[in-house]
Amino acid sequence: MSGRPKLEFAGLKRIATVFFATVAFGVILFASAGLLEWRRGWIYVAAQFLASAAGVVFLLVTNPELLNARGRKHSDTKSFDKVFAALYVFLLIALPVVAGLDAVRFRWSAMPVGAVVAGVLLFLGGEAPIIWSMAVNPFLETTVRIQTDRGHSVIRSGPYQLVRHPMYVGLILQHIAVPMVLGSWWAYIPAGLIVVLFIVRSRFEDVTLREGLTGYMQYSQNTRYLLVPGIW
Repeated sequence: MSGRPKLEFAGLKRIATVFFATVAFGVILFASAGLLEWRRGWIYVAAQFLASAAGVVFLLVTNPELLNARGRKHSDTKSFDKVFAALYVFLLIALPVVAGLDAVRFRWSAMPVGAVVAGVLLFLGGEAPIIWSMAVNPFLETTVRIQTDRGHSVIRSGPYQLVRHPMYVGLILQHIAVPMVLGSWWAYIPAGLIVVLFIVRSRFEDVTLREGLTGYMQYSQNTRYLLVPGIW
């Protein structure tokens, strides 16, 4: 009898990547700002660390195999997703650069203090559909491909009853929240482009699944909405 899945090197690498991304974002953010005494910056880094830790702990307790899967690289990743990954990394670097320059160093724009509270609530709230998606979808890898090696099948439960790409909903909400927490209107340029990227990726991924995953066409007809229940 096979035992409970265990965390492998790929899973450890994924955990390291998640927390490295948080540290790297913070380093770029404060370097761009030019000082460490920036309360909104520390609030955001704390929120990002808390959300990342929640996701990692949840998977460690419930499904370490998904952590392993999210830490592996695959040669059959779709070409469009490789382009997405490159653009996403670039914009993730641009976001803290613009926010630090705007909100602290040059003060091109400003947001009221109340935006911090709303932003933190939106950011942490965005983690809910992400974790919910992880709870029901064992095929939630980091890249787009048909996972024939893992017995890929359509997931219809949990948030997938409402929209076809619920994890993207959470990620979009979080990126909308980042400029609010940091107090930078200019940060909505890279953050907004990230949102557009996820919308485009959801469409390309949907086409991939319709063409290559058995049962997905019927599922998409039953679950009509891509990202926004009742609208789109």
